[in-house]
Amino acid sequence: MTSSEQSPPKARRRGLLWLVLALLVAFGLYSAGWFWLAERVRGEAARAIAALNEKGVDAECANLTVSGYPLRFAVACDGLAYEDDAHNVAATSGKLNAVATILRPFSPSAEFRGPLRTTAPGMAPLWIDWDRLTADTGLSWPRPSSLRLTAEGLSGQTDPEEGDPVSLFSAGKAETELRPNGEDLVASGRFGDVEIDADAIGGRMVPAFDAAGEATLKNGITKLQTGAKSLRGQSIEIANLELSSGEARVSLSGPLAIDADGLIDARLNIKLTNPKAIAGILSGIVPEQKRQIEQGFAALAMLGSSPSMPLVITKGKASLGFIPLGQIRAIGE
Repeated sequence: MTSSEQSPPKARRRGLLWLVLALLVAFGLYSAGWFWLAERVRGEAARAIAALNEKGVDAECANLTVSGYPLRFAVACDGLAYEDDAHNVAATSGKLNAVATILRPFSPSAEFRGPLRTTAPGMAPLWIDWDRLTADTGLSWPRPSSLRLTAEGLSGQTDPEEGDPVSLFSAGKAETELRPNGEDLVASGRFGDVEIDADAIGGRMVPAFDAAGEATLKNGITKLQTGAKSLRGQSIEIANLELSSGEARVSLSGPLAIDADGLIDARLNIKLTNPKAIAGILSGIVPEQKRQIEQGFAALAMLGSSPSMPLVITKGKASLGFIPLGQIRAIGE
């Protein structure tokens, strides 16, 4: 056999050997990167908690673990806790599981276990629970491209130290998404089978409803970065907000602003579907205005089954066309 007949098999063997070596080197680098990142997560979590503790805030990610090698990167805590005695703010929740896979490293997801228990000044302690709550994030530079929360079987009630709790609300499904648009922050959401307990709103009756919408908080990214804690002084552009209950449907759009005193100013366009059904709902919510509402919506019904008109709010005083709707309370600090 000639040397020319032997060289191709040798060349193939050498090529295969180099391929195996390259794969081993790549796997070694990947493994080193995985364990470096795991240690970095543990270290950053410890430093963040220590920094909060130095400020008088007690924070905890109980029993932090990092696992999933080699195909996943999973971070878990048995429970989350945050307590700021100086500002009388506290929150605790159940287990956290966050996962990023090798196939989708820039789309991590997390699942939270309830309940979420909160206390804050000016409001009753709350107990919020759910059947399932997940968060999905799109990572990009210099900020995340999106954050989506999805909940099933969501409910809320007061969580008093003494006495019986008061049921507040429930929703079969809730989905919200935040995404940047330049320096603005766009929020969208969809909520299904929402029920508000009458005891939570002074005995006023609100039927079960669905809701969906999208709005933009002007300069919202800057406000998040500076830690703004109040909606006072903010302006919002509502692309669409829709509420529906049975045959009744209300949709609105337009600009809204909240002044330094927490009072709302808005010039919104509102479309009503089945004004008579809407009048019945509003009469239950605002019974002290029942007569005016019924008279006004009777006139609206003459304009057709889906009339449009302006919803004007001036320093918190709302009117739908010529129909007074009452005063909206100031937004808190």
